[in-house]
Amino acid sequence: MAPIRIAAALIDDGAGNMLLVRKAGTSAYMQAGGKIEPGETPLEALRRELAEEIGLAITEARRLGRFQSPAANEPGRVVEAELFHLTAPHEPSAAAEIAEARWVPIAEAAALPLAPMTRTHVLPIALELIARY
Repeated sequence: MAPIRIAAALIDDGAGNMLLVRKAGTSAYMQAGGKIEPGETPLEALRRELAEEIGLAITEARRLGRFQSPAANEPGRVVEAELFHLTAPHEPSAAAEIAEARWVPIAEAAALPLAPMTRTHVLPIALELIARY
């Protein structure tokens, strides 16, 4: 079965916090973002998803790479994420399928129930970010 292709963003506020979201009916926190629709570039998908899910309008973001891990909410599936980074001290407004959006100190995020992609790939990158502050 083909991987679920998504675009997601590591969003930090420039003060050591990262934005995490939790979808309705789930317990794992993850990055805002979502599936890349046919004909969309990963950045176009990210722009659309961030606007829909947390009310954040972006023009650009720095691409961090492509990462794979088990899907958090679809057992037996693999998610392939085009991961981007941006700094945006934004007050998120949870919408669409997002039940919760919250700022979490990066240094404390590992204590939360995290999606495999977040725990394996995103959190180590975020920890490198705060080491630069």
